Amino acid sequence: MNFFNGFAESRRLFDALTVVLDSIGLYALRVSKSQIAICRERPFAWAWVPDRYLHGKTAPLVLSIIFSERHPSPRWKEVVQVSKLRFMHHLELHTPDDLDDEVAAWLRSAWESEN
Repeated sequence: MNFFNGFAESRRLFDALTVVLDSIGLYALRVSKSQIAICRERPFAWAWVPDRYLHGKTAPLVLSIIFSERHPSPRWKEVVQVSKLRFMHHLELHTPDDLDDEVAAWLRSAWESEN
């Protein structure tokens, strides 16, 4: 996938992310210049490489998940209310171990809400 040209560590993390996604159910990927949307009926998560846009020390990959309410976990790097009932949650991924059971549960919840 050309999206990850020059970002080998980001690609390795994305591959680990797809293993988690494969365990949840069917999904599709929509690759754009800036991100990869992970979709069921609609996008429910996005993966992007912060090093493309931000300067300084960044995580190799950020996973952004949309929920209908703010999730209280301290693991989120940032939570942004994008509309009245939509909150974008940004999670920095540094190693495949960051894609643990908690993250899998968040992805499953978002996946289930987008059918």
